[in-house]
Amino acid sequence: MNRPINLYAGLLIICCSLIIYSCKPKTHGWPQFRGPENNMVATGTNYATEWNDSLNLLWSADLTGTGWSSPIVYGDQIFIASAFQEKAAPVEVKPAQPTPPPPAQGQNPGAQQGPPPPPAEDSTYLQEVYRWELICFDLKTGKELWKQVARTGSPRIKKHAGSTYACETPVTDGKRVYTYFGMTGVYCYDLTGKLLWQKDLGSFKTLNGWGTGSSPVVYQDVLYIQVDNEEHSFLVALDAATGNEKWRVERDEKTNYSTPVIWKNKFRTELVTTGKTARAYVPATGKLVWELKMGGQMSIPSPVYDLEHIYLGNAGGRDIPGILYSVKAGAEGDITPADSGLVSTGVEWTVRDAGLANPSPLLSNGLLYLLSGRGGELRCLDAATGKLVYLEKMVKVGACWASPWAVGDQICFFDERGNTHIIQAGKEFKEIRQNSLDDKFWASVAITEDAYIFRGVKKLYCVKK
Repeated sequence: MNRPINLYAGLLIICCSLIIYSCKPKTHGWPQFRGPENNMVATGTNYATEWNDSLNLLWSADLTGTGWSSPIVYGDQIFIASAFQEKAAPVEVKPAQPTPPPPAQGQNPGAQQGPPPPPAEDSTYLQEVYRWELICFDLKTGKELWKQVARTGSPRIKKHAGSTYACETPVTDGKRVYTYFGMTGVYCYDLTGKLLWQKDLGSFKTLNGWGTGSSPVVYQDVLYIQVDNEEHSFLVALDAATGNEKWRVERDEKTNYSTPVIWKNKFRTELVTTGKTARAYVPATGKLVWELKMGGQMSIPSPVYDLEHIYLGNAGGRDIPGILYSVKAGAEGDITPADSGLVSTGVEWTVRDAGLANPSPLLSNGLLYLLSGRGGELRCLDAATGKLVYLEKMVKVGACWASPWAVGDQICFFDERGNTHIIQAGKEFKEIRQNSLDDKFWASVAITEDAYIFRGVKKLYCVKK
């Protein structure tokens, strides 16, 4: 007689438990470059929609070092990577060139006397001294909690004047924080700043001294790092707890800057990298799953994805348009379209002149948003077909290096001048407003459950209602 009642009571308890669990507040962290799912989509609510240097600015913290890497957030801790120059190279004074001897009799004074000598390689950077740092700030106050110096010494490669020695974004799995300083090495800390391990992956020249920029990715206790350069490119998997190498695959690539992604699709989980060729690997073994020869120039933007497709491509150049592909989940083998075609067994569609640039594409509610690096062009594409929804040229927009983000029914992006443009999401373009911070910005935003963390050159900013 009591069995139906007991069964009903048991079901009621289970249902109530599920309801209570679903209503528990979630901790919204930003543990890696472009957020928890690599997609720049904010999952919290009640964000500030207007801000400047005095409005909705919870705090700002002064920065002394340099770095184009983005901040990450875990719990109440913010982590940034930085490189501080302790000693500059002395200014080299070139001696006056001796007057050349007069030409021999009958010789043309303007004739070249053999090939000119090659220019001497600039090695003055070896006289510089930097310290590479991982810095932890308090999310609520902006107070610096701790700082650890990973290395102090001379750089191992020369960098371009417009770059820094801290371009890669750290990553955390909630147990450890991993920071990769390119050719300087990999360093692993616990959340209190204790060094757990470090690893030297080698030092290799990059194109025009532009340096490195591909950020590390962590998945199921394995750290993945794409090391692309002009001399010896490879993809490596390290044990996250020890730094021991688990596997490595060589890459026939030169300098690239895109960050790999873990693509959890409806068939399996893949580790996807881009370059002149996009490739997917089995994360546990490094076994190649599929590859797509994309061509174009260097790979800068990182892919974005859903359960059924991954959208990837290469940034364009002066004479080469940015190209974008939609790759189907479940693809295998070489899926490159034959004879310069646009589709294949693994490619849903291709847009040859997609306008893909330095910022990574943004996927939101079935639409892809592509932001140009310069000129303020915003493209909106139908993700299902690749068809252009709109192309809008905005005025008074500076260079854009950071990736756009989605929050609710709005699309946001900021230029290097600190101007954030807020666009209405959807198939019709409408700019809602602009906000501004007085700084220079190349790093992408980190987003908590109710705040934005911006990294400028001068300061770190927390924007919150």
